[in-house]
Amino acid sequence: MKMSKAEQKQQTMQKLIEVAREMFSKKGYADAAMEDIVKQAGVTRGALYHNFGSKEGLFEAVLASVQQEIGERVEAEAAKSEEPWQQLILGCLAFVSSAVEHRNKRILLIDGPAVIGWEKWRRMDEENSMRHLREQLQTMQEQGYLRPVSIDALTHLLSGAMNEAVLWISETPDQEKSLEEISAAMTLLLEGYRSK
Repeated sequence: MKMSKAEQKQQTMQKLIEVAREMFSKKGYADAAMEDIVKQAGVTRGALYHNFGSKEGLFEAVLASVQQEIGERVEAEAAKSEEPWQQLILGCLAFVSSAVEHRNKRILLIDGPAVIGWEKWRRMDEENSMRHLREQLQTMQEQGYLRPVSIDALTHLLSGAMNEAVLWISETPDQEKSLEEISAAMTLLLEGYRSK
């Protein structure tokens, strides 16, 4: 069965995103050559420009894909519990453990802000990870689980702490131990906001 033009375009875009993600995570944005990306994806340079406009446009699509994947993992992990506090802790830890993975860390937290700019990166982060976090915190506050606190302030505090935790963990020699330490510290931090 022959694919439609829309299906072909989607397939080409997905292949470029997959190949670029691998190269951006291994080599970094600056050292990932567009010629290598299109060659490995089996498409022309024109296809990259037609679908993404530029290398930066392709990177932004890769970053969005990484954020979406991490968001799905956070939601899946949080859904393993019915208890709101456990959902929050599981979700936060899922973010940290997903973001610290080699295939995500560089794209998400190192090259991301540098390539697309801090403001655009923050907007993308707010539309993805922070939005889910804010929704969970808002629900918990409405249900009486949180002490009176600004949800926006708490969302930004926790998001920044988790992003910094990922960068710290990635630099330590024993990442598994560091992840356990972050888990304990984050649980203690979150418990300080608990009202019941």
